Amino acid sequence: MKRMLQGIIASLLLLGFFAEAAPQQKELLAAIGRRVWKNECAGTLQGLVSWNSGEGFPSLGIGHFIWYPKGKKEAFAESFPQLVAYAERSGVDVPAFFHGVAPWSNRAAFLADRTGLPAAMRNWLARHLDVQVQFLAARLQSAFRGVIAASRDPRSVHARYTMLSRSPQGLYCLIDYVNFKGDGTKPGERYNGQGWGLLQVLEEMRGTPSSPDEAAAEFSRAAEVVMRRRVKNSPPARGEARWLPGWVNRCRTYAPSGR
Repeated sequence: MKRMLQGIIASLLLLGFFAEAAPQQKELLAAIGRRVWKNECAGTLQGLVSWNSGEGFPSLGIGHFIWYPKGKKEAFAESFPQLVAYAERSGVDVPAFFHGVAPWSNRAAFLADRTGLPAAMRNWLARHLDVQVQFLAARLQSAFRGVIAASRDPRSVHARYTMLSRSPQGLYCLIDYVNFKGDGTKPGERYNGQGWGLLQVLEEMRGTPSSPDEAAAEFSRAAEVVMRRRVKNSPPARGEARWLPGWVNRCRTYAPSGR
């Protein structure tokens, strides 16, 4: 067990170079950030501050981080205030308009906003890609600790994670998927007792991959299996089948051929 814990710490340190990263490591994180941005909002400036139809909250940044209006709380983790706190701890100057609750009470108010506030928010977020992807990677570190603690097969999960963390493509898989579907450890995020987060994908992977490319290919396959299972288990009233093609396409970007 001691050796396994040492291995976990070592693999987490692979992602621990953010604040004082070498130039090539910073460029790797920037490249991953651009891919997440493309996945979440087509890499557009407009998409950095948006309010999707049917949702009770706006989404901001490359990771579409959730920010609740006053009096609004849902099951989803509110991640934008976490990003703001992370940026401030990192010494980044954060505008006052990012503090507190979201400034719009509903989507109609957001769409009607002509104050210039959404544009100012987009400009700040576009200038701070680095802190956003560093936040995503730090969130992966925290998530992985929970994944190991919750796993039925921590040795296999650790070995798969470690192999993925040895390549840029594998790091993209891990960082993007946690942002996409969470860590999979929350009891409330289940259909028919089955989750769909990073934990479930790592446990769905077969064997122990012998190379980073093999790990990424197997992660892609396992993620698609987990997404299809989620839709199959989902309540019919949610109509999740309409999202499946997009989810599958995203999972296929995790394969080496999806670079």
